[in-house]
Amino acid sequence: MQVSFSYDKKKTLQALRYHFIARPEIKWMMIVVNVFAVVAAALFYFHKVRPEPFLLGTIIWLVMMLSVWYLLPYSIYNKATTFKESFTIYFSEHQIKLISDVGYVDWPWSKIIMFFESPHFFHLYFDAKSFFLVPKDNMSDDFRHDLRALLKEKID
Repeated sequence: MQVSFSYDKKKTLQALRYHFIARPEIKWMMIVVNVFAVVAAALFYFHKVRPEPFLLGTIIWLVMMLSVWYLLPYSIYNKATTFKESFTIYFSEHQIKLISDVGYVDWPWSKIIMFFESPHFFHLYFDAKSFFLVPKDNMSDDFRHDLRALLKEKID
């Protein structure tokens, strides 16, 4: 199975957002900040606290959302030359082979610890923070179905 692709900026940024929001530390931070903002708003409404905690919670929430939604994805996208290249990826029974103009790399299935699927990509993870995005754009429905089955079979 093989597919050739290059990255679309909008879809790639969305995939990076999925990656960050799926991180457990980001999830917990969002929960804590949201709970703090709601509690501060309720206490402010019932005149139990001054407006500063409510304002602080709102500012923290806005900064966090801007960071996760815009700053992190754009900084990763702009730093990585990977997103500006074209690739051909081969999926076989023993490995994944990725070829670009710069060279190639072989990944045995044992290197990939997990995967998940977002609307436009398959996210292949090598460890908790390093991953590779495989766009679904040039894939037929049958190819996507077969690839999904292969990934489920090969990745624990």
